[in-house]
Amino acid sequence: MRFLVPFSLLSFLAIFSCSEAKEDSQEIPAESFRNEVSATEVRVATAESKSFDYLINATGKLEALSEVKALVEREGYLEKVQVLEGQLVQKGQVIATLDRREAEFALDKAKINLIKAQSELEVLKVQFQLALESKDPQVVKTVQERIRVNSGLSLAEVELKEAELNLARCEVRAPVSGRIANIKFKEGSLVTKNAEFAEILSTDQLLLRVKVLESDVPLISSSQKAEIYPISDPQNALQGTVLAINPKVDENGLVEVTLRLATSKNLLPGMNARAIIRAPQSNSLVVPKDAVVFRSGRAVVFTVENGKESKWNYVEVGRDNGREIEVLDGIPENATVITSNNLQLAHQAPVKIVTE
Repeated sequence: MRFLVPFSLLSFLAIFSCSEAKEDSQEIPAESFRNEVSATEVRVATAESKSFDYLINATGKLEALSEVKALVEREGYLEKVQVLEGQLVQKGQVIATLDRREAEFALDKAKINLIKAQSELEVLKVQFQLALESKDPQVVKTVQERIRVNSGLSLAEVELKEAELNLARCEVRAPVSGRIANIKFKEGSLVTKNAEFAEILSTDQLLLRVKVLESDVPLISSSQKAEIYPISDPQNALQGTVLAINPKVDENGLVEVTLRLATSKNLLPGMNARAIIRAPQSNSLVVPKDAVVFRSGRAVVFTVENGKESKWNYVEVGRDNGREIEVLDGIPENATVITSNNLQLAHQAPVKIVTE
């Protein structure tokens, strides 16, 4: 019993001391705790109103400005292929030949028929000499025409021209200047009339066809400048201009835009490329893209207040160009915005501005 009383007294004193300590801790202001937390080092920028280049990014494939098919104009065996794929040819150049023997026989026959018809014409002239000597020009003209027809000369002349044309069709010629692509047949192949022998691409001028969002179409106009980055050389930009805008929106809400490249050096049709079309926007409030973070799906920009404290600002953002982003509402012009260490930053957290 003599140990029990002192123990109870000690317990009472301990509880009373803890209660006092708790009450003291509640009386300490939150500001003192904030002062004890070390300041977060941040980099800052200024929200500026300026001209803002919105970048429209799209990818597509390069095409030749002109792609023409070289056709075989008559049936026959392909005797010789005179070009290789990638070879540069000129308009009218012979690129392949068919077996000519049948066409040559037909031409020889047509020449013989022409000579025969000319002989028959001379015989008929003798028979109709009196009519040909008539003083009436109309009579003479009519007789001459009938003699030509009856002798077979008119038909023989037509058949000769047809035979010459068929012989010429044994040669496949380039319809335009350019480079040979996709040769379809080998020597010895039997080809049909109007079969495609090869394609000819005008690789000195290339196009890039890309698909852009329909919402971006109002920002694009003919002759607008663009930067083009081929996949084969993504570090060096090539200059391009908008050539055409398809007026139809596809089922995915995309519109085709055609760009013309200023150069085709080291490029080939079919290569993949990325285009950046610049659409200048004037008088936009702009901040670096790193200044915008997202909390619970909403855009937030932290600003610096009094040079030492962060402030949480919900903002409405517009377009961005990869480096900067438009702020439509939420912060004033010339506000000092935080661009680093802001992913986990809290409202009214102490910050220290660093410049290095």
